[in-house]
Amino acid sequence: MGMKAIGARVQRTEDPALLSGKGRYLDDIALPGMLHAAFLRSPLAHGVIRSIDATAALDAPGVHAVLTAQDLPEMLRNTRLPVMGSSPQQTQVMTPYALAPEEVCYVGEPVAVVVADSRYLAEDAAGLIAVDYDELPAVANCRDAAQAEAPRTHNGSSSNKATRFKATIGDAAAAFATAPHVFRQDMWQHRGCGHSIECRGAVAEHDPLRGGLTLWSSTQIPHIAKHVLCDLLAMDPESVRVIAPDVGGGFGPKAVFYPEELVVAAAAMKLGRPVKWVEDRREHFLTAVQERDQYWDVEIAVDGEGRILGVRGSMLHDGGAYLPWEFSLPYIAAVTMPGPYRLPAYDLDVTVAYTNLPPASAIRGSGRPQAVFAMERLLDRVARELGIDRAELRRRNFVQPDQMPYPTGLTYRDGRAVVYDSGDYPTTQSMALELANYADFGRRQAEARAQGRHIGIGIANYVEGCGVGPYEGVSIKVLDNGKINLRSGAAPTGQGHKTMLAQICAETLNVEIEDVIVTLGDTNAIAMGVGTFASRIAANAGPSALGAAQTVKAKILSLASRLLETPEEDLVLEKGRVEARHGNRQGLSLGELARRAKGSPGVSMHRGDTPGLEHTSYFTPAQATWCNGTHVVEVEVDIATGGVKILDYVVAHDCGTVINPLIVDGQIQGGVAHGIGNALLEWMAFDPNGQPLTTNFGEYLLPSSTVVPTVRIAHLETPSPVNPLGAKGAGEGGTIPAAAAIVSAIEHALTPFDARLNMSPLTPETIIKSLKQSPNYKAALMRACAG
Repeated sequence: MGMKAIGARVQRTEDPALLSGKGRYLDDIALPGMLHAAFLRSPLAHGVIRSIDATAALDAPGVHAVLTAQDLPEMLRNTRLPVMGSSPQQTQVMTPYALAPEEVCYVGEPVAVVVADSRYLAEDAAGLIAVDYDELPAVANCRDAAQAEAPRTHNGSSSNKATRFKATIGDAAAAFATAPHVFRQDMWQHRGCGHSIECRGAVAEHDPLRGGLTLWSSTQIPHIAKHVLCDLLAMDPESVRVIAPDVGGGFGPKAVFYPEELVVAAAAMKLGRPVKWVEDRREHFLTAVQERDQYWDVEIAVDGEGRILGVRGSMLHDGGAYLPWEFSLPYIAAVTMPGPYRLPAYDLDVTVAYTNLPPASAIRGSGRPQAVFAMERLLDRVARELGIDRAELRRRNFVQPDQMPYPTGLTYRDGRAVVYDSGDYPTTQSMALELANYADFGRRQAEARAQGRHIGIGIANYVEGCGVGPYEGVSIKVLDNGKINLRSGAAPTGQGHKTMLAQICAETLNVEIEDVIVTLGDTNAIAMGVGTFASRIAANAGPSALGAAQTVKAKILSLASRLLETPEEDLVLEKGRVEARHGNRQGLSLGELARRAKGSPGVSMHRGDTPGLEHTSYFTPAQATWCNGTHVVEVEVDIATGGVKILDYVVAHDCGTVINPLIVDGQIQGGVAHGIGNALLEWMAFDPNGQPLTTNFGEYLLPSSTVVPTVRIAHLETPSPVNPLGAKGAGEGGTIPAAAAIVSAIEHALTPFDARLNMSPLTPETIIKSLKQSPNYKAALMRACAG
């Protein structure tokens, strides 16, 4: 009987060190002779640099160097950072330079760096650098930027429009021409950031003897970072190593290679001493990528029973000053819009506009929350207009299990057709409704209203394309002491990847999880890697671990069979040993086999054998896999203050094979917290000139433990046929539909006031503004205050 680790609620092996203060985060790294960097950043959202005078800064105590663009190697001076990814639509893609050479395009763009004995001295000296700017008009809203007469966000550009493309299915015009009912809705979701506990950071060390460079970075993409360093520093790939140590949260913003990483590396090479830069919170507000700003103006055509005939309209995406991942976000949003529903006709016109705001790139969900918000708000509108229960309306429109695999007619970001590979959407929703006791909500609501309380319930469904390629790899090796070494290009930022991969390896090799030593986030550990984003590690690195472990197991049994002179079918691998099933149960430990597998000096290897008990496997998915889920949330709205209290939150989730339910539950709980922030709190404000107005946690609100309830979770497992584990993604599903479900619940609670809510975050001020439009509000408010 083999050990069953996949599917077990295994405690995370990462946690003891992290919880006892023994983790090693970026800021814990201290090297002999290390210097510290501080960046001088643009105070303007748009301007031209006329001159930079660093004389006073260079004379400041403890300063070793002040670098501007002109002081960098020629390659860095003249080359923009590369685009991280690509999508089928391309027109005008702008990325930043390492340091702005002439033009600054958002507040916070790095202009110069000071390297000194301490961060304090470096920051003081940076304040002495005199930069002469010519301020240029700035554009702080993509609706303004998209206008033909708008000031240009980048000098010399013919337009602020980065691209325009369409997502289409069928004949939308024909569907709308004959539809019995058409409803139109405009919607907006506002931008925010990931705000991990640990901000960004980098430490660079150059070894002049071997010409090597080591960069420690709080990155989600160490192998990609290595490639960028090699290209822009003109270095041999074998001489560059990137290490992601313990990383205190990523959520997307750390899946970007930033100018600061490059500049810190260049400074270390120039000075011949290690250089460290750790971002402070204000810098994080100013310069880490942000996301969500999208404006949707869409209409839906339905028949008399509420069945969808078509959706069409437009979406405008705010790209900020630069697009490090090109058009991935609006593209993902456009192809996610159909959701788990049958959509026979679709025509979405997408425009991406540059603004003089921080660059836009992925934040947990990456365009999907906006798409789900748009579709679910449309469905709520249909339900209200036609008098159909919201859950019933969705049930009528679901893609059915017997329709799987289901092609939507769109093309995904991976270049492959969007094909929902597996799933049971009606059952997922039913599980969530049952857990939330949806059927009884009418009674609860009536009782609450009798008490003067306004409660509501909201529903939102989603699908998520995850597990995208091109590949991820895992190397597995049996060590001489019998333990197993597992290495991968996956770069964890708190997801529990070490535990998850160890479970797969342990079950396959029938060893204890504690005997699997996992090394992640180090480019020297494995030749190739892609990184952690888009909920892709379980579905890519997971099958790689399975494949590598299966090959190593075959090697173990083959070698043991020969050494024990016993047929493989008569051998059993368990508890770190291979033993014969019968006879005197002779056996060998994995450590003994590992040493024997290396051969003897001067003696030929057995014909057909390869040295060592190790193997590297790269899994390349044929397409994305599609997870899904349903959120049901119950809220109470205070009509006097606009305050919202979440009374209950339920998630039914299908991420295929659940490798570790404990980890998946944690991902969902954390994702919901993120979604609650998106729905109710997180507001990144700018003035009309692009100056940020919310640059600390006193001005920018995040959900706390008093706001986020314990999420009640149900799992449905419909294994994916895309990979041998059947795994899909679990990291973003807690966030993606949260805003849609919460706003739906608030609107439901405010039914007596006929509130129409079409944006997030939905702040108290916005709720009160909506209520004041109701003729019923004043009387209800007086009754509430009197009560």
